[in-house]
Amino acid sequence: MSAWMLLLPILVPALGGALVFLVPRSQLALVRALSLLFTGAALILTIVLFGRELSLHTKWLGFGIDFALKLDSFSSFIILVAGFAFLTVVFSVVSMKGKERERQFFAYIMLTSAFVTGAMLANNLVLMLFFWEGLLALLFAIIMTGGAKASSTAIKALIINGTADLCLILGVGLLAWQSGTFSIDAIAQPINSFWSGFAFVMMMVGAIAKGGSMPFHSWIPNAADDAPTPFMAFLPAAIDKIAGIYLLARLNLCLFEILPGSGLSLTVMTIGSITIIFAVMMALIQKNFKRLLSYHAISQVGYMLLGIGTALPIGIVGGIYHMINNALYKSCLFFTAGSVERQTGTTELSELGGLGRKMPVTFVCFLIAAAAISGVPPLNGFFSKELIFESAMEINFVFYLVAAVGAFFTAASFLKLGHAAFFGKASSNFDNWKNVVTEAPWPMLLPLCVLALVCVVFGVYNPLPLQGLIEPVLSTSHFASLTLTHTFAGLPHDWLLAVVSLVVLLLAVLNHFFGVKKAGKALGASDHIHYAPGLKSIYALAESGATDPFVLCGKLVDGFSSVLSGIDVAVDMIYSKLAVGFANLLALGLNRAHTGKHWMYVLWVLGGAVVVVVIFTISGGA
Repeated sequence: MSAWMLLLPILVPALGGALVFLVPRSQLALVRALSLLFTGAALILTIVLFGRELSLHTKWLGFGIDFALKLDSFSSFIILVAGFAFLTVVFSVVSMKGKERERQFFAYIMLTSAFVTGAMLANNLVLMLFFWEGLLALLFAIIMTGGAKASSTAIKALIINGTADLCLILGVGLLAWQSGTFSIDAIAQPINSFWSGFAFVMMMVGAIAKGGSMPFHSWIPNAADDAPTPFMAFLPAAIDKIAGIYLLARLNLCLFEILPGSGLSLTVMTIGSITIIFAVMMALIQKNFKRLLSYHAISQVGYMLLGIGTALPIGIVGGIYHMINNALYKSCLFFTAGSVERQTGTTELSELGGLGRKMPVTFVCFLIAAAAISGVPPLNGFFSKELIFESAMEINFVFYLVAAVGAFFTAASFLKLGHAAFFGKASSNFDNWKNVVTEAPWPMLLPLCVLALVCVVFGVYNPLPLQGLIEPVLSTSHFASLTLTHTFAGLPHDWLLAVVSLVVLLLAVLNHFFGVKKAGKALGASDHIHYAPGLKSIYALAESGATDPFVLCGKLVDGFSSVLSGIDVAVDMIYSKLAVGFANLLALGLNRAHTGKHWMYVLWVLGGAVVVVVIFTISGGA
């Protein structure tokens, strides 16, 4: 097979996106057909390429900046990007119909698929940055397809991710300087100096920001409100989890040699732990379907950082496995939210209820995906979390404790969400639809069913993703020897931790019933936590945006701008007012002193001569 085949998974969706822009606005049926055709073709190409090893290398910009693509066991993950892009287009054929910017949405989905694929296949740091920065522009553009209301969110996403990307660029430059090459497969940089550690931190910032980790997360809940719902389903499947966490795993496996328990390892794990707890606590109190899912999209990143940050084989495998699992069930959950939104016109949980009977397929798919993200066995999320739990315990019990607490609140929030939306009765304000709502059209249900089925298969038969997709990645890293002697597939290796996880789920169920009984409704199942002494004031600050890092940085910038503005005003006053006033005053004094009389000018000349003589005498004497 020719190495030039590596261009096709990039060029095909890119060409599809370009062609869609050329289609007249009135021909939206053609737009949908082209989108299905090109994303389907890209998926077929990645299936054909899967499992192969190919390398394309040609001169590009000089100075070691070559156009280099490489397909190996890790970059074979492009099959996931292509698959999710196709499913998103299938879902959007119905869900985006009639939307103002439907054509642009399909174009940007295909272009995003192309650029993510390019970033994953890139075997040159500069080429990787080219595709990476293209994703930044596409992120802004695709959020803008939500309409005028989405402009502030798009700008916020651009600023946050753009700032992190500057750090990534700096890290790439430092890494190339330290290693002496831009070729990714030729780099294995030990952390043996300040600059190599700093390069890792800068590249890590770029990766976790794209992954949606704290403190780079706050645009995601806003996007859940403003951006098209299919985009939120595609987000964890391509832009943030598959791209961002993929890069972080590359850093730990290939580009840098991170030691377990080292300062950098603990830094990544700490960021992951903070992300787990704070994001899941915010998810717990949300009363909107999509906003609740958006905070879980952030929280789940924390588990990936926690696992990969251990720098242990079991943790890295668990983190990558969780990355894939999260893309599966989080996309499925956002698709269920999109189905509910289309059929009912709302995602406010206070206005929903009883949808389990009216939308049974959507409900079953939601149930499977919610159970998977909550870590219910034997679904995929249970097994990836257990691997992460084991690795966290091996480093420090505190990290495991944080992960277990996060699992409790994850299950609690999905119990509330499922109960409020799919059980009980609809709000009396929605009498006009609650008796006539029906199941979503089949093109919207197909992606749901596929993803829910894969969640089951990847759990019940976890050797399929672990041995067939993830563990071969170790063969390209400094853990290569493990691939011959060890597998992480099968049942959990630490049964004690697995039993503890089941107990945590049981406690979450008991907590839910307690909350429902106390509040009198499913939507209030978390109110006893939300309004608990101490937490109430913290939640109030968080909900007001006072703890949003973006807002806080904005205030710092505003304060710094005010200081600079004050300095500018002071300088302007000195030069335009004080200096001019002093000159005018001096001119006025001189004007009064010069009367025009001859004897007065003689006195001025004599006085000046005396001053000159005195100065000369003093200076000469010195």
